[in-house]
Amino acid sequence: MRSLTKSEWVFLAIVLVYSFIPAVLALVRIPELLGAPPLVPPNPRAVIAPVPIILHILASSIFCLAGAVQFLPSLRRTRPAFHRSLGRIVVATGSISALTGLWMTVSYVFPQALQGPLLYWARVFLSLAMFASLVWAVLAIRARNVAGHRAAMLRSYAIGQGASTQTMLLIMAMALSGVEPLGLVRDLIMIAAWGANLVAAEFLIRRTSATRTFPVAVSRRASSQA
Repeated sequence: MRSLTKSEWVFLAIVLVYSFIPAVLALVRIPELLGAPPLVPPNPRAVIAPVPIILHILASSIFCLAGAVQFLPSLRRTRPAFHRSLGRIVVATGSISALTGLWMTVSYVFPQALQGPLLYWARVFLSLAMFASLVWAVLAIRARNVAGHRAAMLRSYAIGQGASTQTMLLIMAMALSGVEPLGLVRDLIMIAAWGANLVAAEFLIRRTSATRTFPVAVSRRASSQA
């Protein structure tokens, strides 16, 4: 990690802070699910069926933190073996996060105030999309399609980081309105968070593609003029 640039350290710090609140709020619930006194208001769905939520919390936390490391250019360049090994962990935990998210969506009974039909189907679709992106990322890198691999991993990471953006937007909404958003408003905020993450991911994908394409085009033009 000594080879990281200053900007990469800043990036890691931002991701750590951004992931902190949802990760901590989720992790403090695990003792309750294992039988300890609750540290936060109890979640009856989690108490009745704790397995998917425990797996989801642990897998999502590892995916979000380890996934950020995978995007560091210096690490990919100087420690490719570590990048590949960590990548296997990221894909495994991301897959568990996506599939347990789907499991909870279809098996838990949510109050209408916390999940309406719009949010239900968004969660189903995005869980499947995240898992499909991870599978495609593995197939792409095996075919030596590095650009396709990075794009797929970035899209899956954008979906996986949805909880962080959702937490931020919900806190902002509560600060502005003075009450917790519920019902359709909450559903729209939750979906908007995923949408914002995916828009940012597509921007980065296209920016990276343009940056890599420009030097190649200049080199070819120079060669043809020589």
